[in-house]
Amino acid sequence: MKASDVLLQQVLEAPNGLHPDKAAIIYADETYTYAQLDEASGRLAAGLQVNGLLRQERVVVCLGNRVETVCAFWGVLRAGGVMVNVGLETPADSLDYIIRDAEASVLITTSEKFASLAPGTAELSYLKAIVLLDGEADAADTHTLESLLGQGAGIPLPCGNLDLDLAAIIYTSGSTGAPKGVMLTHRNMLAALTSLHTYLGYQASDNVLCSLPLSFDYGLYQMIMALSAGATLVLEKEFTWPIFLIKKIRQYQVTVIPFVPTMLMLLHEYAHKREATFPQVRMVTNTGAALKANHIAQMKGLFPQALIFSMYGLTECKRCTYLPPEDIDDKPGSVGIAIPNTELWLVDDEGRRIDTPHQVGQLVIRGATVMAGYWRNPQATAQKLKPGPYPGESVLYTGDYCSLDQDGYLYFQGRMDHMIKSRGMKVSPSEVESFLYAIDGVEAAAVVGIEHASVGEGLWAFVTLGQGVSLSAEHLLERCRHGLEAHKVPLSISIEGNLPRTANGKFDLQQLQQTARHAQLAVAG
Repeated sequence: MKASDVLLQQVLEAPNGLHPDKAAIIYADETYTYAQLDEASGRLAAGLQVNGLLRQERVVVCLGNRVETVCAFWGVLRAGGVMVNVGLETPADSLDYIIRDAEASVLITTSEKFASLAPGTAELSYLKAIVLLDGEADAADTHTLESLLGQGAGIPLPCGNLDLDLAAIIYTSGSTGAPKGVMLTHRNMLAALTSLHTYLGYQASDNVLCSLPLSFDYGLYQMIMALSAGATLVLEKEFTWPIFLIKKIRQYQVTVIPFVPTMLMLLHEYAHKREATFPQVRMVTNTGAALKANHIAQMKGLFPQALIFSMYGLTECKRCTYLPPEDIDDKPGSVGIAIPNTELWLVDDEGRRIDTPHQVGQLVIRGATVMAGYWRNPQATAQKLKPGPYPGESVLYTGDYCSLDQDGYLYFQGRMDHMIKSRGMKVSPSEVESFLYAIDGVEAAAVVGIEHASVGEGLWAFVTLGQGVSLSAEHLLERCRHGLEAHKVPLSISIEGNLPRTANGKFDLQQLQQTARHAQLAVAG
């Protein structure tokens, strides 16, 4: 990266100029160089412009973790468009909603996915072109990706964008309501990238494994960080099975691996049986949930030479905090300190700043990483972006309950909309989950709230156990009764073989809540 970079796509210029023949991406055992990526993204950009894409128009890409997705990301930016990357596993009705909400000018997807969309999608007035990865183009405004790359002169026209223009819209689905489009400007994404590089320090010699979805910011930034550093991205399908991950780690001498806890547990279980370790890995990162003690032990066992970074963030500002590796043992349960060039504080329910250690409040983030707002949703934007301490600025009210210790290290307590009110008292699910994780033999834990006649809202816990561990639900409940306040004790604990997860690797709390309700009804008879 150069100080003169003002548009996100410019971060690729230095790596391509320094080593054009170096491997930029390895996908499906094929290698693509920086020069090939530059050429293909330039041709795609020119093709989009020939088909009428104008500055700041949205391009919806639904291809999954493929090299074509990476090419499309940089090509859309070079054409002056706004990238809207959607996971291939997204249901057809949700994809239809995003296409309409974003008023997409171009859709790039597979023929199978396109066939699943509503019949009227292709006739939308603002949809100028449909680009299919495979199959045949059967209409004037439908193209194959190969034919699009052959249109234009291969060199896109200057896009005219400024750093305050949008680079991407990332759609996030909350616990309720339709997906919201997080608007990220070039300035937002460059600020996040600079901050991440400051403390993570990806190197040109790194081989970065990414099996996280590129449609989510954690996976997307693995690609951006690796390529902007001149490293090699080893791109895999989303949440590849452990046997294939192990093969890729060894085959390509992977040095950096980003994880979410569920992915780590699967890899550890498989590798532990085979006594496999990976001493060449120099860095592992985690986000999505604070690292528990057993997760840290698993990482140390698998990657004995690696620095371990536990991080926390949300799409609306990319990353909030990171825990320096040297603090991983001294600050158990902490998600760390503010990332470089940002600041954070807590406020109470009346918006007053909290200065007392260990007091829970809503987390507020200030910095250039904070989103521009939610696409076409001023009401939701106003709930999140509020006046900051200085005139003319906005800060992000995250909607997350956290606490700070006496050293300024952050501890995540739970989403405000996930807090459970049991017996008239607010309970953070993460506090009960942490208690369960601390019990020897518990591999994973998730807690949800369900309506209950006598306590208002009751807690229902789901756990998985380590290999060969035999613990009963009654034993776990007894531990909770002795170790937790009465209003924090779950109504029931279900021991499962595995827990369902969302597309980004987090536990699927909505599905678990539905399971708990069904179990509650079955008990009631």
